[in-house]
Amino acid sequence: MNKLRTIIVEDEAPARELVKAYLKSHENIELITECDNGFCGVKAINENKPDLVLLDIQMPKLTGFELIELLDEIPEIIFTTAYDQYAIKAFELSAVDYLMKPFSKARFDEAIEKVFSRLKDKKQSSGNVRQLVEKVKENTGTVERVFVKTGTKIDVVPVSEIIRIEAQDDYVEFITESRKYLKKETMNTLEVSLPNNTFIRVHRSHIINVNFIKKIEKYGKESHMIILNDGSNVNVSKSRIGELKQQLGF
Repeated sequence: MNKLRTIIVEDEAPARELVKAYLKSHENIELITECDNGFCGVKAINENKPDLVLLDIQMPKLTGFELIELLDEIPEIIFTTAYDQYAIKAFELSAVDYLMKPFSKARFDEAIEKVFSRLKDKKQSSGNVRQLVEKVKENTGTVERVFVKTGTKIDVVPVSEIIRIEAQDDYVEFITESRKYLKKETMNTLEVSLPNNTFIRVHRSHIINVNFIKKIEKYGKESHMIILNDGSNVNVSKSRIGELKQQLGF
């Protein structure tokens, strides 16, 4: 087997040095670069297409989980984390490799061997990693920002600026006052991760920010239409109108 082309993404220099020291005994691994933040990590991974990434989760600006969402392809990943027990349970349920900080050389070697074993058996772990990210997103409270990758550019969109979200096949479109953003995401995941005091799903294909509602008009017997501040109209499904009225206090 060729050497495993590897990238380290870790914001703390001592932690990067420790991982590099542990890697020295692994002649079948080639360290191609290292990054001290998530934005650098996204660029390096998408450009170099490594076989393995040693990825810290708790980084400022862009977390390890947010980084995963911006990758074109997901390589083998070993997460390094000081996370709580819930997250550890999520790792184990998703069968994703992780190292709990501080970790020993023996524990590090064990994780590396798992990767080689999986590659030898031609088992892909990218599906498990995606499953982990979805689980964590659904159970770690509301998000305050959305990251959208377009080509090599990454836009950070504060959720407070999102007027509405519309389903577009396997993607969703975020509409703000200044522009629109397209991202591969599910409406179900967004429904549980966005602030529920601000965002509400009014239709199978629409989530709106109640702060941008201009008025609600009734047409027909049981049909309602929301007019938003940007001039767009969104139909409210019959099953959602009661919930919308309750949230708006009427």
